Amino acid sequence: MTRERGITIIGGGLAGCEAAWQAARRGIGVVLFEMRPVVPTGAHETDRLAELVCSNSLKSDAPGTASHLLKEELRRLGSLAIRIADEVRVPAGHALAVDRNRFAERVTEEILREPLIRLVREEVRELPEQGIRVVATGPLTSESMCRSIAGFAGTANLYFYDAISPIVDAGTLDRSRVFRASRYGKGGEDYLNAPMTAGEYDAFYAALICAESVPLHKFESAVYFEGCLPIEELARRGKDTLRFGPMKPVGLHDPLTGRRPYAAVQLRRETLMADSYNLVGFQNHLRFPEQRRVFRLVPGLEAVEFLRFGQIHRNTYIQSPAILSPTLQARKDPALFFAGQLCGVEGYVESAATGLLAGLNASRVALGLAPVVPPISTACGSLTHYISHAEPRHFQPANISFGLLPEAPDELKRRVRDRQERHRIQVAEALTTMEEWIASLVPAVERVR
Repeated sequence: MTRERGITIIGGGLAGCEAAWQAARRGIGVVLFEMRPVVPTGAHETDRLAELVCSNSLKSDAPGTASHLLKEELRRLGSLAIRIADEVRVPAGHALAVDRNRFAERVTEEILREPLIRLVREEVRELPEQGIRVVATGPLTSESMCRSIAGFAGTANLYFYDAISPIVDAGTLDRSRVFRASRYGKGGEDYLNAPMTAGEYDAFYAALICAESVPLHKFESAVYFEGCLPIEELARRGKDTLRFGPMKPVGLHDPLTGRRPYAAVQLRRETLMADSYNLVGFQNHLRFPEQRRVFRLVPGLEAVEFLRFGQIHRNTYIQSPAILSPTLQARKDPALFFAGQLCGVEGYVESAATGLLAGLNASRVALGLAPVVPPISTACGSLTHYISHAEPRHFQPANISFGLLPEAPDELKRRVRDRQERHRIQVAEALTTMEEWIASLVPAVERVR
């Protein structure tokens, strides 16, 4: 039975869908607004919910990493996004990568199937003033909603530019020039690798730094997120920057030469059918004809057909430390929650995590319970602590990392010298803490209908 007090959620991306799912499984009625396809964006291609517009990778799922810790916590918390990602994953070494079309299809199916969620395809142009609301409009928040949020926050929204990688037709790759492997053999032969000699790299680099980019609007400045720099921006930082970044050859062995390549381009499978690949780390803001010309200089890609060119788009986020509490509630309006990249996290899984926590706390408020905050020693807790306690003037969206988690105690540092082993211990302890925290929420964490 639906509770009398429902929740309004604005935005049908990862965070909004996760928030809606968490509320519904606690017996709370939800109205979920998604403006597509009525109002399109510059990056989305379909009307499906939770469409992944940048990469199809949800980053590392290797045990002992901060990224794995966050995913494991979400699995224990009953995350819709991670459950479906596990269902539709494609081979990608130690990373959790998904068939992006199947992922969006499955999320949409689950949301439409849930009787407590009513999906409304309509743009919400202003922040609602009444009721319990979760704003998860994402990095491509419409201009009208941006103005409304800025008016509420008392300051202009911050922004940075994010770029997406090209996708190519697998059938147009020259398989005689590429080989299958993962760096250091981790995860099997899940990637295609295009090796380059010094001469081939020099020609590619010279073409790249001279290629024409799409100009930004006059009123905008290029404030890129350091974790997702366009490849041409990386190249301008030095000739070898790419060889120590997305084109690093370490851990690869070219079977044709028997040696490590001078540089290498990795291609990651996009779909379960392996009919398309994306160029890993090749996010860019070049004009489409320039992308075709420059990227076809890569051995094996001379005749490749592009299914999607790289693009750049503005990512909007609020100055969260000045606005939000660790519960993801607005300090001056506790019935208003923010989640996803809009609240100052970067990455698919991080967005889903804040959506889950916002949905959980919005549900608790609807049920007359106090909102909760995960312990700071967990990945979820460290994320919400960062976005609510960072220095506001220099705030920038962040991925999960051990740098956000509390520093390892001195006793552990003395006892365990190896940093990776310390991280594995921290992960194990954080998961134990998360399980204890989840147990403390029962019966509120359980489905109530």
